[in-house]
Amino acid sequence: MPRGRAVLAPFEESRPTLSAGARAELVQLGLDGAGGERSRPGLDPVPGRAVMPRRAICAPAVLNEAYDYAKPSSFSRGVRVELPGASMLFLSGTASVDEAGRTVHEGDFEGQCLRTFRNLTALLVAEGASWHDVVRTTCYLRDIDRDYAAFNTMRTAFLTAIGVDPLPASTGIEAGLCRPDLLIEIEAVAILPRD
Repeated sequence: MPRGRAVLAPFEESRPTLSAGARAELVQLGLDGAGGERSRPGLDPVPGRAVMPRRAICAPAVLNEAYDYAKPSSFSRGVRVELPGASMLFLSGTASVDEAGRTVHEGDFEGQCLRTFRNLTALLVAEGASWHDVVRTTCYLRDIDRDYAAFNTMRTAFLTAIGVDPLPASTGIEAGLCRPDLLIEIEAVAILPRD
């Protein structure tokens, strides 16, 4: 666990001039570097209890790592969590980007939708999973009024074509996405039984 001056380094590298409010909050969080070895509840692992095993998910053949996609970016493409009797996959919001982080199918909603499904599929395959393991999706559309009908048509066709039944639980949300040329982003949760 980094202590002392090293704790502040990530903040100062990303924002060399932190506001007075941000510095005050770093002190309250115990991230000011002045706390020595004091306990930081909620930030440090709970003493005497194991942390749930987990690891990052990636599919570099079709989708670059999040850090390369939008520097600085502080999330994994997905995380696998091992539970008694099952593994859960939490796939981050995924969009129509390629292995170099470039937007694919700019201005083409259907093309972006299918590339997003392709990227999510690759992340599932990287963990020995499929769409038949997906139990929930959250779908973010830049313009829900304009694109929801097309999205619902593409999603229904995709899931029907691969025989997913029952369909995953899902929510559609209008949202500003991380790039102005992206029209759709989808996150997913999958559960895999452990042998």
